[in-house]
Order: sequence, then structure tokens, then C-alpha cells
Amino acid sequence: MILFPAIDLKDGQCVRLKLGDMREATVYNSDPAGQARAFEAQGFEWLHLVDLNGAFAGSPVNGRAVEAILDATRLPVQLGGGIRDLAQIEAWLMKGIRRVILGTLALRQPVLVREACKLFPGRIAVGIDARAGRVAVEGWAETSELTAIELAKHFADAGVSAIIFTDIDRDGILKGLNIESTLDLARAVPIPVIASGGLASMDDIRRLCEPDCRLLEGAITGRALYDGRIDVTKALRLMREVRPC
Repeated sequence: MILFPAIDLKDGQCVRLKLGDMREATVYNSDPAGQARAFEAQGFEWLHLVDLNGAFAGSPVNGRAVEAILDATRLPVQLGGGIRDLAQIEAWLMKGIRRVILGTLALRQPVLVREACKLFPGRIAVGIDARAGRVAVEGWAETSELTAIELAKHFADAGVSAIIFTDIDRDGILKGLNIESTLDLARAVPIPVIASGGLASMDDIRRLCEPDCRLLEGAITGRALYDGRIDVTKALRLMREVRPC
């Protein structure tokens, strides 16, 4: 199981939001590339990047920061936020992004997501962000009537490499992962699922290592990591010992 450290980019800085509110941003590092190097030195195996400005703008905004991170580390990187067409997908993959995360497109243009999966096999993930169980898009500014499971099922046979499921109601407030909803989603589709939103402490890490969570690909950690609420060495060791189903 993989523990993904999150680097959320706002105005070129590494931040964390509270409940997805851009007005509630805490700056943790003004040097995202340096933060990426630090995560690599700690032993993480992947990086999870989000262009927050891009998610709201509908096009990439923090491109320079992302490119600096790619230059600074050899870790595989997954990136989401503001990626809205095939040209942008291809451009990021050519620059070295290992996996592109499509969120708004999954709801607005599912046919394009399927096409991207065919063109770039194994390189496309779908981000499903839910508020009270309903899918939210456009940087979480709009909530649809579709449930997370309903949207995920649309891509069950599309070749999506992973689903990143975020419970917006828990994101950035250290409330704990919504394991129940995440597992419900993972059981509903044959796509690997990554838990996101609310990871708060080593209790969440230990919960992820229990047998029923072995069908998950991993989890994303943000504020708890930056605030020192988890023991990185111990967390990575525990999660590496988990064998997938």
C-alpha cells in the first residue's frame, strides 16, 4: 500500500486548504521543489500534486512549480487540477508526469476520459471528490446530483489506472479518513482506489493496514504530515508490509 504525500499548489506555494476553501489556505512551504526533495529523502515512493488555482481556473496555472518539482526529484508524480483536454494531458505526460488525474472532465466529458485511457494506457486516473456523497467539480465549487459510486461505475471498463476518492467534508480538518465510504467505492468497481481527505494520525495509518483495506492502492496525506502528526518512518514501514488482496 502506498502513502502519497500531497503537495497542493496555490500561487506557486505549497499549501493546505480547509474543506476545499481557497480562502482557508495555510502556507507550509514557499519552495514546492524543496518540499518534494524532502519527501523523497524521507522515503516516500510517489508524489501527489494538485494545481489548486488550475482547478478553479479550468486550465493549468502552477506549471512552473510542477516543472520545478519534476526537475527536483526522481519520484513518480501524479498531477490533477485544471487539466481539461487531451493536449494538456499529453503535454504533462511528455514533461514527465507519471499519471494525470482527471476530475471535472470525468463528470463533464466522460467520453474524452475514455479516449485518454486508450491513448495513454496506465497513465490516467480519475479524481472523484464528494461532498455529502455527491460529486463536486470545478475546484469543488459545484456539486452535482451524481453519487461517487455512480460516477465510478461509468469508468469500470475504461482502463482507468486509479480512482482518487476525496471526502471534501473531511479534507484538511484532521477528522480521519472516511474508510467506510472509500471501501464501498472500492468494492463497487474493479479499479484501484486511493483514499483522500482527513487522514489525521497514526490511527488512520493503522486502520489502513487492517485486512479489509487491502483492496485499496493507498492513501494521501497532507496536513497531518506537515503538522508532524504521523511518524513517517513508522507509517511507511507499516504500509509497505500490507499485501494487496
